[in-house]
Amino acid sequence: MERGWVPMRDPDIRVLCEFYGVREDRTVNRLLALARLDRERRKAKGWWKQSPQAEAVAEYISMEDVASGVRTWQQAFVPGLLQTPEYTRALVVSEGVWTDPDEIEGVVDVRMKRQERLEGSHPLQFYAVVWEAALRQQVGGPDVMRAQLHRILELAQLPNVRLQVLPFRAGGHACMAGAFSIVSFVEPEAVDVVHVDTIAATVWVEDEAESATYSSFFDRTARLSLAPKDSLRLIETISEDMH
Repeated sequence: MERGWVPMRDPDIRVLCEFYGVREDRTVNRLLALARLDRERRKAKGWWKQSPQAEAVAEYISMEDVASGVRTWQQAFVPGLLQTPEYTRALVVSEGVWTDPDEIEGVVDVRMKRQERLEGSHPLQFYAVVWEAALRQQVGGPDVMRAQLHRILELAQLPNVRLQVLPFRAGGHACMAGAFSIVSFVEPEAVDVVHVDTIAATVWVEDEAESATYSSFFDRTARLSLAPKDSLRLIETISEDMH
């Protein structure tokens, strides 16, 4: 159990809580909710398990697949759920991790497949705050970037998608240290999970207090950002000026 090889059953959790003197209902219920989420992820026959290019991000995709909402702060590039195939392809090529054309297309396919979570009967509630620099950086050149900006404008019309742009003029802000995503679940006792990607590693934050800190930082940066309508107007202006 400690190594994560087998799932935690509800009776196991209740016995352990009793043994360690944890009797607060809220704490016990939160642990039970986390265990149920883990069991759902283990049972999921996710499409990502069939793709070698998804292996590095399989854990995140499995969470995103059962999540009710994702809040993401991005400062270097357009969030993956909003990317066009051409933009993704240009990013993958520039990273240099994948060099074989078939492998590169596999990464593109994985990212496009993830975007299906924005549609359907129970779509993901997606809230993105993006730094202006990520929208001006011409990944793949001006034509690719213009198409990418148009795609953002299109997806931002979905009722479950909220997009705000943090403009240059906002100055210093709480999230300058780096990008992150906060994954939320429908279970009332489930703790938000924070996903932080670095160049060489992935960091998961599952502690309630630390997760709340990330949420606070996200909210503070969102308050400094343009309102959704003003954000879309800025994106339109950036697209028109791109050459």
